[in-house]
Amino acid sequence: PGPGVCGPAHWGFALGGRGCGPDEYEKRYSGAFPPQLRAQMRDLARGMFVFGYDNYMAHAFPQDELNPIHCRGRGPDRGDPSNLNINDVLGNYSLTLVDALDTLAIMGNSSEFQKAVKLVINTVSFDKDSTVQVFEATIRVLGSLLSAHRIIIDSKQPFGDMTIKDYDNELLHMAHDLAVRLLPAFENTKTGIPYPRVNLKTGVPPDSNNETCTAGAGSLLVEFGILSRLLGDPTFEWVARRAVKALWNLRSNDTGLLGNVVNIQTGHWIGKQSGLGAGLDSFYEYLLKSYILFGEREDLEMFNAAYQSIQNYLRRGREACNEGEGDPPLYVNVNMFSGQLMNTWIDSLQAFFPGLQVLIGDVEDAICLHAFYYAIWKRYGALPERYNWQLQAPDVLFYPLRPELVESTYLLYQATKNPFYLHVGMDILQSLEKYTKVKCGYATLHHVIDKSKEDRMESFFLSETCKYLYLLFDEENPVHQSGTRYMFTTEGHIISVDKHLRESPWKEFFSEDEGQDQQGKFVHRPKSHELKVINSSSNCNRVPDERRYSLPLKSIYMRQIDQMVGLV
Repeated sequence: PGPGVCGPAHWGFALGGRGCGPDEYEKRYSGAFPPQLRAQMRDLARGMFVFGYDNYMAHAFPQDELNPIHCRGRGPDRGDPSNLNINDVLGNYSLTLVDALDTLAIMGNSSEFQKAVKLVINTVSFDKDSTVQVFEATIRVLGSLLSAHRIIIDSKQPFGDMTIKDYDNELLHMAHDLAVRLLPAFENTKTGIPYPRVNLKTGVPPDSNNETCTAGAGSLLVEFGILSRLLGDPTFEWVARRAVKALWNLRSNDTGLLGNVVNIQTGHWIGKQSGLGAGLDSFYEYLLKSYILFGEREDLEMFNAAYQSIQNYLRRGREACNEGEGDPPLYVNVNMFSGQLMNTWIDSLQAFFPGLQVLIGDVEDAICLHAFYYAIWKRYGALPERYNWQLQAPDVLFYPLRPELVESTYLLYQATKNPFYLHVGMDILQSLEKYTKVKCGYATLHHVIDKSKEDRMESFFLSETCKYLYLLFDEENPVHQSGTRYMFTTEGHIISVDKHLRESPWKEFFSEDEGQDQQGKFVHRPKSHELKVINSSSNCNRVPDERRYSLPLKSIYMRQIDQMVGLV
């Protein structure tokens, strides 16, 4: 058993208590979160979205993004095609408007949702000379079109009247058109792993790179699968599933891990780092979410095997989150073949992982990892893009308004109903208001220490960050109360989980190939004998009621984590 709150300890980072009775953690985070305060925070989150959205519409539309400091629009960088930070994402298709559609619906703003949908139908075209990243176009644009389409045609209309007069499936047709323009990325690749970028008019550029990241190539199955099942056309799901299997078959025979960058023609790993952040994050996320949506057993089996390898090789620290001795659990970056530590930093994208752990019922472990990221947020008022846990300092200093910590906070609150997570959400909201709000929106932090800013508001701020903050405080939202089960895509787009998406008349269509070897020949590799299928039913009820108004993590362990990030 672990030390009591008042008991001393002498390992790793000191766990000494500070006397009995309520300490500063219990005083700050324990107890109820008053309904009036919850409503105030909900309205603050809504106001944050409205301020960003209205300024985008006033100063930036029809361009892709808002520059919130100078109140201007931003589109692709035509002068510098190598500026991938911009051009991978911005396709000259009113990105922020498209990405924000279902947030408008979730907030119950039917008039603005209807207006926005009509604008998208009437003004957005994908017949553009834009070279975009397949992954970004899929999760931000394709996913949003599918989500909004499903909201419009939902006979129950739980969010209010989101129907569109004379709607003729235009958003679904637009999604189909975009997906067809992305398909060339899957052609002329010996492994079945797609090219990372495609020109929406002309296909894969002649000078295209043969290297792609695992997440970018292997996180297309949710959106492509939904599209296939809505259209009754297996093509899109087939190419996405083929890419997933090809990557899966390239995992290390020794560790079961994947690297983060691969050559799509040879199947050779260029980047051998295996972690939970950039380059790999949503690959794992979509193995599980594809199973949740489509019910394909092989997706769950791949996820469970991957999760076991992650636990075996990436997880460091004590065995249990909330008891015992040793350092708190942490997931590190290792060599995919040896499992040896490669560096001592973690990135902010990894903050999504506690939310994924909630989905499989591994709530206790999620609590610890979330607490570590929240401690970093408390120190800086934001999450640096990379944080070096050995040096207790950021390695990469910017914060582009990312949603991952908010997402995990929201999902942990839904799983535990512990008001601690409402306090965390309030802290995040107030930090965003204090440090990132500018004249016409919310700006990227260039430097989390001096709080200098960059003139950019990425579309995911409206599609994810504001949405998850709003839902965290809106207990009465139809997402929670309508009786429909919903799942969020990796871009935060909401999809109802229903039987229709579990129907595919082309089961045998997928079974003919299990992935390709390096010569392009399809091969099937035997499944691991170590596979243990996690019970797919919810385990969230194992968080006992008596813990819902105490801290989710003992004060002594919270203090230990704060020490690890230099807070105390």
